[in-house]
Amino acid sequence: QVQLVESGGGLVQPGGSLRLSCATSAAIFSRYGMGWYRQTPGKQREYVASIGTGGSTDYADSVKGRFTISRDNAKNTVYLQMNSLKPEDTAVYYCNLPGAIIRPWGQGTQVTVSS
Repeated sequence: QVQLVESGGGLVQPGGSLRLSCATSAAIFSRYGMGWYRQTPGKQREYVASIGTGGSTDYADSVKGRFTISRDNAKNTVYLQMNSLKPEDTAVYYCNLPGAIIRPWGQGTQVTVSS
């Protein structure tokens, strides 16, 4: 069973930063692009960012210029560096494989942006 383990969430003030991590197996990491998604209560899960196996990146318009996705091939881990956080970034953040969504989704990591 594929495991995607998210971590790094927390409570941060508006304008602050957090870095999320998502670890998986080497077999998955080497074959698939990785992505971040987020969900707030009562809303559909939305796409945030993705990175291909070759390092190409893509971002939702709402996070462009503030979030950076990266991957560490030695650690089989993908990161999401989140800067200039806004209250509307508050959500549970999940990682998954954009080209081959794994279900059920992992537990995610809660990000709360509040003063």
